[in-house]
Amino acid sequence: MRIAMTVGVVAAAATLALAPTAAADSEGALADGQVLTAFDTQDPAIGRLDPPLLAAIQHATTAAAADGVTMTINSGWRSPEFQQQLLDQAVQTYGSMAAARQYVQTPEQSKHVTGQAVDVGGPGADQWLIANGARFGLCRIYANELWHFELAADPFGTCPPLLPNAAG
Repeated sequence: MRIAMTVGVVAAAATLALAPTAAADSEGALADGQVLTAFDTQDPAIGRLDPPLLAAIQHATTAAAADGVTMTINSGWRSPEFQQQLLDQAVQTYGSMAAARQYVQTPEQSKHVTGQAVDVGGPGADQWLIANGARFGLCRIYANELWHFELAADPFGTCPPLLPNAAG
């Protein structure tokens, strides 16, 4: 039962991050059903990523494709206003700020707001990036988010230990 609940909470958090919002496209929100790749730089969610992160995720996307894995970007750069909207939605969903903070950072702390984080999608893309991302400098950061990656590997290609969740 506990595993089913954990999976349900993680799936709900992933859905929350992708929920259609009233935020304009220039806020970093994706339209309902919109699929982006690391090469869709005309979209602010990709085009406003920090250049080293953008290069790393593009190289990883190309390498994943060579292995038969299609990697998409479910979320990249976000405006502070859109990040706040996601946090507000999480508070409503989970019932408290403390519970919401396990899945959604504040605008002041979010690496998405600074263009230094991406959430990947596509069948098997998260697992491929967990296994191969460090060679591109890309690391999974949170134990409860398989899809969230940041440029965090050290010069030897070692990722930092996982944080339990976005609250740390």
